[in-house]
Amino acid sequence: MTKPQTYDSPASAELFRRALAVTPGGVHSPVRAYKGVGGTPVFFRSAEGARMTSVDGVSFIDFCQSFGPLILGHRDPDVAAVVRETLDLAWSFGACEPYSLELAEWLTKRIPWAEKVRFVSSGTEAVMSALRIARAATGRRRLLKFDGCYHGHVDSLLVKAGSGLAGPVTSSSAGVSSEVAEETIVASLDSEQDVTDAFEKYEGEIAAVILEPLPANNGLLIQRRAFLDHVVATARAHGALVIFDEVISGLRVAVGGMAELLGIRPDLVTYGKVIGGGFPIGCYAGRADLMDLVAPIGPVYQAGTLSANPVGVRAGLATLQKAEEIGIWNVLENRSRDFAAELDGRFRAVGAPLQVAQFGSLLWIHELSDKPIRRVDQITPEHAQRFAGFFHAALREGVYLAPNAYEVGFLSAAHDQQTLETAADALERAARTIDGN
Repeated sequence: MTKPQTYDSPASAELFRRALAVTPGGVHSPVRAYKGVGGTPVFFRSAEGARMTSVDGVSFIDFCQSFGPLILGHRDPDVAAVVRETLDLAWSFGACEPYSLELAEWLTKRIPWAEKVRFVSSGTEAVMSALRIARAATGRRRLLKFDGCYHGHVDSLLVKAGSGLAGPVTSSSAGVSSEVAEETIVASLDSEQDVTDAFEKYEGEIAAVILEPLPANNGLLIQRRAFLDHVVATARAHGALVIFDEVISGLRVAVGGMAELLGIRPDLVTYGKVIGGGFPIGCYAGRADLMDLVAPIGPVYQAGTLSANPVGVRAGLATLQKAEEIGIWNVLENRSRDFAAELDGRFRAVGAPLQVAQFGSLLWIHELSDKPIRRVDQITPEHAQRFAGFFHAALREGVYLAPNAYEVGFLSAAHDQQTLETAADALERAARTIDGN
């Protein structure tokens, strides 16, 4: 397989050179460095709707959408008006205010299992806090997670197990102690037996099972309903809590995320991305008795200087109110399904070895497979290199995808029919250039 021709952006190259001197890897989050696709990252100066404009002045149709928060698109005018109004009121209080209350009431009114909510500043913080509650509530120390699910950079969840339950668990990151890593058990997705074995081996030790009910951080690994039901039933039979990590899927595939679509009531749930309308925010929610374990009324400590920032919570509420008003979830489901089918047809027509997985408004372009990909070990080693060539070809055609073969893409309300037709034409041309065509 030949090395892909990378996209050339002289102005970005100079900015990246400067960034490398002052920032680790030149970036503030690893995937932005293009390590998985090669070449120099494109630097952007502005964004609006479904498009971003680079520092070179080139416009791109954007399917990354800040990795999911922008369900209405970049700088939606109605949300922007609320943001400007809020900036004239306050930037941060460090005190009680009505704005986070309004968002919390909106969420708890519509999501029955979110009986109480606590806002934080990121999905990682939300997960960290939910795990702390689970351990306090059960008096147990171990956690069960799944290979292929990402839950932020929490020490205890930055782990992997190369052979499932057979060998010692090791951290995926330096700086995480073996003692912390050892508390986490890693099972395979799509394997009821792995789940059963884990609970039998560590009977009475597992505080919680944490799961992305729609795994979307290592490809879009859509799970069987029977498997998800087995995870929940087994956890409850053994006295462990069920935590759904819906930082991506919550408020994205439905108001109540995957839990709503599945009809499953988790004990705790974490949200992020969409609930802030593009501003830094996260929250954890769940049963009132569990949430009441949190300080100041309970023994589980968690705090944050900028938690419930007024700009973020007001932008989030404005986003959700507009999304509900226009029925965005059904609109994007239909639009995304049609777009995925259109791309699949075009890829077949030009003989490109690509196909599209789709759920709600999430898309993942991957190598051809004769069956649904549900586990990371079903992704071929060739996928990453082939995607790298496709990614840069798409850039040359004016389409920006997430710069990693295992990241998903997102549609927003701003991706109208004309924009999607333009994108389909561009991605078809990009597909003609890749190896294996």
